[in-house]
Amino acid sequence: KYTNRLIHETSPYLLQHAHNPVNWYPWGEEALTRARELDQPIFLSIGYAACHWCHVMERESFEDEATAADLNAGFVPIKVDREERPDLDSIYMDALQALTGQGGWPMSMFLTPAGLPFYGGTYFPDAPRHGMPAFRVLLARIAEVWDDRRDWIESTATKLAERVRDEQDAPARLMAALAQLPEVDAAERLDDATKGMLKSFDPVNGGWGEAPKFPQAMSIEYLLGEHLRTGDKEPRLVAERTLDAMAAGGIYDHLGGGFARYSTDARWLVPHFEKMLYDNALLARVYAHAAELTRDPQYAYVARETLDFVAHEMRNPPAGAFAASLDADTDGVEGATYTWDAAEVREILGDDASLFASAYGVTDAGNWEGRTILNRQRSDTDLAVEYELPRDEIAEKLAQARTELLRARDARPQPARDDKVLTAWNGLMIAAFADAGRALGEPAFVRIATEAADFILAELRASESDDGPAAEGDA
Repeated sequence: KYTNRLIHETSPYLLQHAHNPVNWYPWGEEALTRARELDQPIFLSIGYAACHWCHVMERESFEDEATAADLNAGFVPIKVDREERPDLDSIYMDALQALTGQGGWPMSMFLTPAGLPFYGGTYFPDAPRHGMPAFRVLLARIAEVWDDRRDWIESTATKLAERVRDEQDAPARLMAALAQLPEVDAAERLDDATKGMLKSFDPVNGGWGEAPKFPQAMSIEYLLGEHLRTGDKEPRLVAERTLDAMAAGGIYDHLGGGFARYSTDARWLVPHFEKMLYDNALLARVYAHAAELTRDPQYAYVARETLDFVAHEMRNPPAGAFAASLDADTDGVEGATYTWDAAEVREILGDDASLFASAYGVTDAGNWEGRTILNRQRSDTDLAVEYELPRDEIAEKLAQARTELLRARDARPQPARDDKVLTAWNGLMIAAFADAGRALGEPAFVRIATEAADFILAELRASESDDGPAAEGDA
């Protein structure tokens, strides 16, 4: 029924919005010129293909004809894929955080025709909820202020732009200031950093911070390195506690492998179900390094399962490079592919359902919205005692159960895949496959890394005579 200018884009996220009744523009001179000609504010919406709340706002507002009519009449609407334009995302995220003290996606910003932000937020609902105004009410209020208080808007936008420029320049100023400081012993700096990380560690749940809790692979890498540097056991124990907690939690896909982007709670149980290439690259690599250091077969298992998932689900055939993400939603329902009803598990597994339920926390009540997110509750050793079976037999039965449930899950509708190739994220995954191939003795992983690297070097590199990106393969 509707087709807008996004139909000519290549980003899967922008193409998702190509049939909205909103008269979307991609970021560019056409949109900015149009805003100046009409003397209208810009509504800038920044998100990405795997983002759950981006989908919610699209269904509630951008697919709604009345909301679209308000946007089209009073604003020039622009859609941006943050993964294609991290430069724009960075600038306007700084503005949003300056305005509200927080950020996130979808990012919803209101700009002057010159592109200067003056108001913004993240997700706005279609009706007032949780202290947030309805999006249409907000649009009406912004339009009213635009007409009646233009001087205030221009002043606010100018001040905010100055603050954003200051934020963008801050890293350079910091580096210049550090260069003026007297030399400090590198070992002292490392010791201080380690003390800070150990002090802020969550000993109950592993990791750092409260909900939402994000995997911090680089922090774990650092602690493993500190153990090797100093011989101190505490950094290693903190790293292992975090690795164990994440691998047991619902943030890890116990059937298909791979990690979700973050946990919505502090104990790694309820994931935000999208799977991002960069997270899985960093996590696969740190689990491989932990396996190499500790000789713990569980860490090697998680690393292999994660990379097998990436090889099967996130490679772009036939070139061998890697896709950006898998969606949080399936047919508009968050996590629909990944969660389980206890009756389904009993039907599929039969006599082994009780064992699997004990191992992975499956209950009739569920642990999330009446369904169960699989998470490892009990070890093979504990189950062997309860079921009076050899530990190896317990492990074999659970492995077979996981295979059967994955086969059933594969028959369900699957989350959408954002198949664009981002060079930086591919670089992380290439390093993960290469490093894990060496650490775990898996030549196939090295081959996959080589094929992806060959694609990147052939298709995503400008020739020496070019001033800009290569015309072909500009993914």
